[in-house]
Amino acid sequence: MPLHFINGEFTRGGATEDIEVHNPATEGVIDTVPRGTAGDAETAVKSSKDAFEVWKRTSANTRARMMHEAAEKMRAHKEQIVRLLTLEQGKPVPENEEEFEWLMNTFEYYAELGRHERGRVLPSGEYTQLNLVIKEPFGVVLCIVPWNYPLLLMAWKVAPALAAGNVVIIKPSEITPLSTLYLAEHCWDHFPPGVINIVNGYGKEIAEALVKHKDVPVIAFTGSLATGQRIASIAAPMMKKLHLELGGKDAFVIAEDADPEVAARALAYAALTNAGQVCTSTERVYLPAKNSKKFTEALVEHVKSLRLGPGIESDTDIGPMAGSIYREKIEGHVEDAVKRGAKVLTGGRRPERLKKGFYYEPTVISHVDHNMMIMREETFGPAIPLMEYSSFDEAIALTNDSDYGLGACLLTTDALKAKMFMEEVKAGTIWINDPLTDNYAGPFGGMKLSGGARELGQEGLDEFRETKHVHWEFSAAKKSWWYPYGN
Repeated sequence: MPLHFINGEFTRGGATEDIEVHNPATEGVIDTVPRGTAGDAETAVKSSKDAFEVWKRTSANTRARMMHEAAEKMRAHKEQIVRLLTLEQGKPVPENEEEFEWLMNTFEYYAELGRHERGRVLPSGEYTQLNLVIKEPFGVVLCIVPWNYPLLLMAWKVAPALAAGNVVIIKPSEITPLSTLYLAEHCWDHFPPGVINIVNGYGKEIAEALVKHKDVPVIAFTGSLATGQRIASIAAPMMKKLHLELGGKDAFVIAEDADPEVAARALAYAALTNAGQVCTSTERVYLPAKNSKKFTEALVEHVKSLRLGPGIESDTDIGPMAGSIYREKIEGHVEDAVKRGAKVLTGGRRPERLKKGFYYEPTVISHVDHNMMIMREETFGPAIPLMEYSSFDEAIALTNDSDYGLGACLLTTDALKAKMFMEEVKAGTIWINDPLTDNYAGPFGGMKLSGGARELGQEGLDEFRETKHVHWEFSAAKKSWWYPYGN
């Protein structure tokens, strides 16, 4: 049974109960982890505080070398990591292979960026002075990681935090802790004890205890808006640094000039990857009213061709959802839409042939509007709701008609439409003709209720550094402008 990883050792800590980790494709138990306690959180913080005093003084070159070593060990364990990730999370193997590449390459990217610079020199007011801007680590960073991309979203936090000189406590999702614990055992064993700690458990018992702890100055969290708001309310009186990515309700606009076959494939990829359980999944689609029929027909035909099944099987396109409560949510959204006049064109139910596992058929639904939950609330499931627009200005207005602003997609060959879309849409990432593609050097994050944090790029490193201004006068002589003024 995997345990907590604290101060370089695996330990059961104070746990008296265990948490079962299930395979979402079969509903069977894969393994168990200890149900952590507030005492385990306290032990992890003490270990991290002690480790920080050493890690912050470790040279950037040494930190980079250790991060590269971690990436090399990951590469050697790729097959085992991808398989374990597939079993506990459910995505098809090709999608988990992509997640693995992001895991490994994010560590390598920040290994180099972390030793590139730590501030800048300013023009000084006098010749005898030196003015510096220094970027320094905060200390202990709590990384609360979701279940949908447990390694990728962990790496987007942990790698820049370590590169900046911080130490980390990882609270993996209780749904998907196994792959992270595997990394601790096989890929992170060379880091000094306490630099990376992992505590298993439920959010209210472990994460909340760590968020409240006075010696944890930074909280990095990816997850629901409600949980982010809870974290913010706890952290606000303590003036903690918050790094929150809180989901979205991303729109995809198909322009009139788009090719229907290309649009069908782009939409399916953007909406159905990881069974729609992506914070940047397309959850609202806007089609031109003049020719919406041909786009709709191409999409339905393509979606019907996709195979639903266990992620571990080579011919699976779409795997199971993570659990019953997530499947029930999309069922509620589809039911609400149908009651309000929407039409299910394909899917909209649990597959009859798959008796076990948290499966839901990829669903295309038309005749939706913004009064329906499926167009307002985050669905986080394999649904593609279609709504028509009469002008491109209306399409942009509909795209912006959301409390969220994580990302937005456009398919067009019209450069003017692309320019209008990228400038007018309020979202952290704009994808034009290539949905859901990220760049290690490009910042990822949202606007509005999606949160203001940024991951990846230089911005991702700076999220874990605080700024200090140093004013240095070389001469220690008294200054003419000091007291008393009369002289």
